Amino acid sequence: MRTVDLKIEDVAFGGKGVARENGKAVFIPFTIDGESVSAKITREKKQFAEAELVDLRETSSHRVEPPCPYFGQCGGCAYQHIDYAHQLAIKSRQVHDVLQRIGKLKDVPMRSIIPSPLQYAYRNRITVHAENGVIGYFRRDSHRLIDVERCPIAMDEVNRELTDLRARDLGDGHYTLRARSGPRVFSQTNDGVANALRDLIVELMPPNQDLLIDAFCGAGSFTKALVDKFNRVVGIDWDRFAIAAALETAGAKETYIAGDVDANLNSILGQSDADQTAVIVDPPAVGLSAHARKTIVDLAPATLIYVSCNPPTLARDLAELQQQFKIESVTPLDMFPQTAEIEVVVQLQRSDASTI
Repeated sequence: MRTVDLKIEDVAFGGKGVARENGKAVFIPFTIDGESVSAKITREKKQFAEAELVDLRETSSHRVEPPCPYFGQCGGCAYQHIDYAHQLAIKSRQVHDVLQRIGKLKDVPMRSIIPSPLQYAYRNRITVHAENGVIGYFRRDSHRLIDVERCPIAMDEVNRELTDLRARDLGDGHYTLRARSGPRVFSQTNDGVANALRDLIVELMPPNQDLLIDAFCGAGSFTKALVDKFNRVVGIDWDRFAIAAALETAGAKETYIAGDVDANLNSILGQSDADQTAVIVDPPAVGLSAHARKTIVDLAPATLIYVSCNPPTLARDLAELQQQFKIESVTPLDMFPQTAEIEVVVQLQRSDASTI
């Protein structure tokens, strides 16, 4: 394959630097906007090409030495070569750009990105894989494993679990290692940013409303934090174990339902006073289903807060939700430093509803 000299113009969602050759986008991992590089083209399509870095001809002032010996080979981290302040700037810009490009938002009311208190040693759990005596993560762009003795983005307690695991005679499989025991239900992996996320949602939610519907509520982290702002709160999740965990500490105003999120959201919202109802949605990476989007648009609650772990599907959903809602604010959170992942909270009000 041929080698070309290129100027990195941007860093795309997913973490690869973007250059252009004769108008065609070329994606090159482990590069930083502003750098001049030599790169070997590895795959070429009509609309874009992919390349691997051969040489740094002009280095960014934001480039730092990655502390992890597996960086560049492991498929987990994408940004260890970039100083943290610039990582935050890149992620914030990516959210803005994807909402404009996919969501067709003309003006994106961005708020400052919320950083992680810890840039490393923040993950309270990891999942490693074992195969033929190799214990670790998948290699970048591969289903082959890289043997990992210690993960710098995992908490010390998790790395101690990894050390213990590696000392055992393991069969092939997947092993989730946790910093602490508790219900085996979904929870955020970065405690500091999870707390900031909860506090942000409490801040954004108008007070003195009748009903909160928390769709994809998990064990009720948001629901329980907001209970004092509502006469009643209802959490919905497909995971019966998460719902059981939520019910263990439920007060008189709290109801939790295990079942189909789309169907229950439609039923409960359809029976509520939309003017006095708020909805939180925190869907998986695929975003909201077409059915859920239609329910929210047709039955339009006064307040909607959308928590997303995938900006492109968020943008797709917002393009439709704008039929009935005005986007008040967009706040990125860096739940996963050193990686290309981004968490986003969007605050929306029904177009004919004023913020209380």
